[in-house]
Amino acid sequence: MDMQQDAVARMCLERTYNDTMSFPEGMHALAEAGFEGYHVDYRLNTRTCFLSSGEALVLAIPHEPETVGAMFHQPEIAAAVAWAQRNPPDYSYVDFSKRVTANGCAGYIMSIAGRRVLYYGRTAETHVEHFPR
Repeated sequence: MDMQQDAVARMCLERTYNDTMSFPEGMHALAEAGFEGYHVDYRLNTRTCFLSSGEALVLAIPHEPETVGAMFHQPEIAAAVAWAQRNPPDYSYVDFSKRVTANGCAGYIMSIAGRRVLYYGRTAETHVEHFPR
């Protein structure tokens, strides 16, 4: 991984958390830098960005960790994703993260090539969200 890729991954994470970069913008920037996706682990409070070469960069999430709810409430996860996709004035990524973790989301895997995000709970329940066309 080169210094530019490292810088892009860090910039995308920072800008996601301060709400100056949308999900589509971040995905595009990561793809342009050669990343194929990332994994957010709310229990470890990390985001791991993956290159197709197999290299990975583990970054600390710049926000206090949230407690992951015991039960995975798929309808609430889907509603939080729909809220994020609408990007209303009251949206923030921190609030999105609080909402999904409260509803049992332990993390998610974002695949640029697969054009989807897989959200998962503590007991491996899942919700798959395909990128809007």
